[in-house]
Amino acid sequence: MGNVNGMTPQEAAARAKEDSFTLAALPGEKRDAALTAIAEALEAEKAALFAANGQDLEDGKTLPAPILGRLKFDDHKLDSCLAGIRDLIAMDDPAGKSVFKRQLSDGLVLEKVTCPIGVIGVIFESRPDALVQILALCLKSGNAVLLKGGSEAKHTNRALFDVIHAAGVAAGLPEAFATLIEDRAAITELLACDDSIDLIIPRGSNAFVKYIMDNSRIPVMGHADGICHIYVDKDADLAKAVPVILDAKTQYVAACNAVETLLVHRAVAPQLMPLLKEAAAAANKANNGHPVELIEAADDSDYVEYLDYKLTTKIVDSIEEAIAHINRYGSHHTDAILTEDAAAADLFMTRVDSAGVYHNCSTRFADGYRYGFGAEVGISTGKLHARGPVGLDGLLTYKYKLFGHGDIVADFADGTRVFDFKDL
Repeated sequence: MGNVNGMTPQEAAARAKEDSFTLAALPGEKRDAALTAIAEALEAEKAALFAANGQDLEDGKTLPAPILGRLKFDDHKLDSCLAGIRDLIAMDDPAGKSVFKRQLSDGLVLEKVTCPIGVIGVIFESRPDALVQILALCLKSGNAVLLKGGSEAKHTNRALFDVIHAAGVAAGLPEAFATLIEDRAAITELLACDDSIDLIIPRGSNAFVKYIMDNSRIPVMGHADGICHIYVDKDADLAKAVPVILDAKTQYVAACNAVETLLVHRAVAPQLMPLLKEAAAAANKANNGHPVELIEAADDSDYVEYLDYKLTTKIVDSIEEAIAHINRYGSHHTDAILTEDAAAADLFMTRVDSAGVYHNCSTRFADGYRYGFGAEVGISTGKLHARGPVGLDGLLTYKYKLFGHGDIVADFADGTRVFDFKDL
């Protein structure tokens, strides 16, 4: 049986549920004050945080370079986390906002208001900065959170959590506003806590996400694969295209929004491919010596998420073929078209069935921070509730409040009163 801070997973989830009501009732100013205290504590304790990360990097020195890139937590990543927290503090309180207010009849008023989801379980990959982003977003939106990070980052995650939790509780947050799960065995037991956990957001392999979906009655939001495409149209500006492709592939090769498949219109392939190969070779120095390997697609199995300096390429005869390919083989994450033809761009962006569809820009823009959300808990490729980078709005639901004066349905059923439905 797993163990969470001296409690069983079921007890930890139940405690989070109990404290989630207290957290949701706190005024936005209180949650913002806690975020401020957390940011200050992270800055003050950065030496200890970097030391813990150094231990994880040493323990994982045989891991592939892209994974080590995710694992590293340095000044740059801390600064990004702090900037995200400050952006969240500057935002209005997302909970308790009136979506609409409507008079149903004289003296009977209905209001739809936003509210936290409740308890969110997030299982994420070996990126310690994700722990900070997820926790800050859940706090800002008034949700309690259960966190399970990758074992590769166990020392960094524990150090970050301890700093954040202590600062949050000292600022007046309930004890279980956040819980760190370190025992992998606890995951299976938490999946059965559908009476306490309201939503699970898994960030991991395709097989793992499917395992979560198949073994829990708790709603699941997230994505399994990041098979992102760039289609270079026959009317593309090739001078623009090459830097965009390289940025989408190499700017952060281990990200889920890095491009994995390049589709090229046959009319421009003879000009583009030599330019791309030359630029890819020249970019090796910037990639710490990692060449970008262009792999010509041979069959369906070639359309994969590499998270590495590899790029599948395929020549297509039309934009319609490119769109059909993306809708069949893509993961509905983020896909882009490079073209100077506005009609072609409109066709692509209308018919490609993905959470993000881009024109003349890198797929790496698919990110909550770059969208101005402050941060994100992940990217959803589903279509219900939230889609794309999930920021504050994706961590909220709503409730209906009805204000009356002794009103009864019988009066409307027998015609004594009538509904007039006036938006206020």
